[in-house]
Amino acid sequence: MIITFLGHASFCEADKYKGLLTELLENTVKDNTVEFYLGGYGGFDSFAYSCCLEYKKSHPLTASLIFVTPYLNSAKLNECANNYDATIYPPIEHIPKKLAIIYRNRYMVDCSDVVVCYIKREYGGAFQGYKYAIKNKKKIYNIENFSKNP
Repeated sequence: MIITFLGHASFCEADKYKGLLTELLENTVKDNTVEFYLGGYGGFDSFAYSCCLEYKKSHPLTASLIFVTPYLNSAKLNECANNYDATIYPPIEHIPKKLAIIYRNRYMVDCSDVVVCYIKREYGGAFQGYKYAIKNKKKIYNIENFSKNP
């Protein structure tokens, strides 16, 4: 099982949503092996990482943290290398740098079984990834209103 996380960089409500996301992960993953695809940029990505790391501590044999990088040459890539179990660079080398996160998010959605997001406004890269997930009929949980889209 692969769970992808998409959310606004300005997210700063970790206390409000921590229990909710922790419970969602337990109920969604159950006894499956899981890879968490994480973006590593911004407030929601940091929040999702911390919740997934906590999940992994209680499920060390069945959970992996995967950093999906939009850029091959970045300080973030070096920083994240030690904090994740693996790093993936999607086949987006032909994409202009300013669009790399959008295409990285699409790659993450394409690979995922479940998309967990925090979408509060209708613009930005996270929102575009959310729309892409809807279009591709992914199972989506938006923790902003904790709704499951069909």
